[in-house]
Amino acid sequence: MVFVSQDGRAAAPSAKTLKWQVVRVTTWAATRDLAVDRVVTEVGLALSWQRRKFLGLIGDPQVTSIVVEHPDRFACFGAESVRAVLSVLGRRLLVVDYSEEDGDLICDQAEILRSLCVGLYGRRAGASRAARGVAALVADTL
Repeated sequence: MVFVSQDGRAAAPSAKTLKWQVVRVTTWAATRDLAVDRVVTEVGLALSWQRRKFLGLIGDPQVTSIVVEHPDRFACFGAESVRAVLSVLGRRLLVVDYSEEDGDLICDQAEILRSLCVGLYGRRAGASRAARGVAALVADTL
């Protein structure tokens, strides 16, 4: 089982990017003699667990192994907890690449700020305030 996802923050998530991820992950699985019987792709934010397909995979007892490219592709926080729970159930979560990109961390922090602002001020005003907050932080560091 291969799970590939793309962050929903992009204005227009690229189908080409998802296809390349599928190629990388399935190639990695094949080099380790793992049978890939199904590939699931999804676009959405991992921060707020808006990964319905991934949650469906976790809940499906027929799925014994899930291969992902990066831990943050399915959960910004708690990836190791998910892995531990699956392990107790006799299932595996295999990660192709554990490296973190600095841009991803910055985007995650901006997304956390946006989520908090949206909760406080509503969707439109919250997104605007979060954007101003990120701009202020970036200006301060320069």
